Amino acid sequence: MDLFSAEKIINILPFGGITNYHGIILNKTQCDFYYNTLMQNIKWENDRAIIFGKTIITKRKVAWYAESPFSYTYSKVTKTANIFNKELLELKSIVEKESGEIYNSCLLNLYHSGDEGMAYHSDGEKMLKKNGAIASLSLGAERKFSFKHKENKQRVDILLERGSLLVMKDKTQTNWLHRLPPTKKVNSPRINLTFRTIEL
Repeated sequence: MDLFSAEKIINILPFGGITNYHGIILNKTQCDFYYNTLMQNIKWENDRAIIFGKTIITKRKVAWYAESPFSYTYSKVTKTANIFNKELLELKSIVEKESGEIYNSCLLNLYHSGDEGMAYHSDGEKMLKKNGAIASLSLGAERKFSFKHKENKQRVDILLERGSLLVMKDKTQTNWLHRLPPTKKVNSPRINLTFRTIEL
């Protein structure tokens, strides 16, 4: 099947939002190239979050890139964007073509092993386009990704394959939480690029 065939796109949520899994959109050569390039050239730093007034430093590393050096606040911490480099612009173009959406920024996450994950949360920052698309591109290790409905607690799990794309949009952030659960089964790194639209 053509990698860009719409026939394989699946909305994995049963109700209350649209989260389309597009499957694998990058071949092995592309995955290897972008993984190695981003690992070496991105300005990675440990993430910070302020929880109950206390600053928490995560093992996971992050980087914030965009079309211009605007600021973005989440977890009560403000970051100023680096400017998109060549490889990020290439990946943005691929993701925009596949998802049919336009993005102006990207938050990258580097998980060194399965010991590092992300707790349940929703991406509801005021600067994000309301009900806008957030496109998650996975490189490196395959990891399970989980959704939990905010009211009835129904859960949906999916394995995010290497080179795959997941697009959350519509009412997904309003009605669902998502997380990357830690696992002892994964010992290699994963890079996750989340393309999004900030409204200035």
